[in-house]
Amino acid sequence: MTESSSSTPDGADPVRSYDEASDGGSDGSAGSPKAPFGMRAPAEGSDGAEQTLLQQMGGVSGLAYSAVPIVVFVVVNSLVGMVPAIWIAIASSLVLALVRIIRREPLQPAVSGVLGVAICSFIAYRTGDAKGFFLLGIWTSLIYGGVFLVSMLVRWPLIGVAWSVLNGHGFRWREQRKALTGYDLATLAWTIVFVAKFVVQQWLYAADETGWLAVARIAMGYPLTALALLVTVWAIRRAGKVAEQAREADSGGSDGGAGTGEVTPARPRHEMG
Repeated sequence: MTESSSSTPDGADPVRSYDEASDGGSDGSAGSPKAPFGMRAPAEGSDGAEQTLLQQMGGVSGLAYSAVPIVVFVVVNSLVGMVPAIWIAIASSLVLALVRIIRREPLQPAVSGVLGVAICSFIAYRTGDAKGFFLLGIWTSLIYGGVFLVSMLVRWPLIGVAWSVLNGHGFRWREQRKALTGYDLATLAWTIVFVAKFVVQQWLYAADETGWLAVARIAMGYPLTALALLVTVWAIRRAGKVAEQAREADSGGSDGGAGTGEVTPARPRHEMG
């Protein structure tokens, strides 16, 4: 009777059996694997973090598409004037969005691109100067850089927060110093990227260099973003390793000697009391 109340018919611990079943099994073969500390286990054959981050940015094609309206605006503005450049830039962004729809690619980056071009064009029209097309990007770079910097200073690095929210997990990585440091460095990398964009492009804006503004916008976009992404992926993988080590340590301490097959001998009666 005693054994039946504390174990399953095959002798397995019912609590551990339930936990393993809810987690998809001890080997993770059934169901979705439970990812530790805000990390989602990558699908088999994928690069996990890199793929997820690129998807949020619209993929490689999304990064390329974002440069087209800028080039169109600058070229048309130099040839026939600002107003035609505005309309042609907006039209090009709409065409790119249509291409995404036809190719069944993620639509959110395309919608963001159309809205961004429309807002930049409106600012250029209201200021009466073609360089106003770049004002939104300049000041959003400053705002983003400030937000990233503040998040790092208050010990809630935005990269770690965003990755945890993206994957629907908690923030236990903040308890691990190495994981927190990694996310701090990734957040610092993005801070440097945004501040550098603001400083350079604001200087070109003040110098009334519209053509070089476009060059700086594109040139600083891809290389700096790629470097920041590399640091971000490194931080995510570092946090994942630290989290896995902590999880193994916790499970090892909670299991005690159960997983080793060793049985603690009982003390003789004459030694008790």
